[in-house]
Amino acid sequence: MNRKEIILSSILVIFYLVGIIGTHISIYKPTFLGLSSFNLLLSFVIVFLARANKSIFFIRFIGFAFIVGMLAEWIGVHTSLLFGSYSYGKNLGFKLLDVPLIIGINWVMLTVVTSSLVNRINIVVNAKVFLSALLMTLFDVLMEPVAIRSDFWIWNNGIIPFYNYVCWFFISMGIQKVYFHYKLVESNKVHDLLFFNLIIFFTSLILF
Repeated sequence: MNRKEIILSSILVIFYLVGIIGTHISIYKPTFLGLSSFNLLLSFVIVFLARANKSIFFIRFIGFAFIVGMLAEWIGVHTSLLFGSYSYGKNLGFKLLDVPLIIGINWVMLTVVTSSLVNRINIVVNAKVFLSALLMTLFDVLMEPVAIRSDFWIWNNGIIPFYNYVCWFFISMGIQKVYFHYKLVESNKVHDLLFFNLIIFFTSLILF
């Protein structure tokens, strides 16, 4: 790792370690859960700073993925045509038309970090797109029970529908297809570390 990667990786590890500890101390848990949107925003900023390619094409992709993610979530929340019947809670920060803005950022961030890992595999591009979308969907499987308990969102009938994961996969694959098509993918150690930090964080909330 170079100096920038070491600094950014250290910030990630410290913040996620503090987050894990804080969410496991009952008196502090509500406060730390309320800071979830800040933590995700910080993670996104680190993802951006860690990149070598910060071209206008990547900036446009951020806008594209953000809009697609927000639009999909808006359709889901207001019509149930995507994902199922659900609504967002209070712990993901400011909402636009009932969808937290950080959710759009989260779609961008997960696209970047999952593709970073998959891009290291020597396979054809379409297979990378498929695996990156699958990895995003599997992460949602991990995240769902924690999100419900943490008041990130709730399913209106109390059951997570399989249809949610189907929608996650196909929307993820569409975004990944654009990302790979325009050759914006980077294999990046900081991005890889963030993905593993996210897995460890949500797993800790499930197990303890």
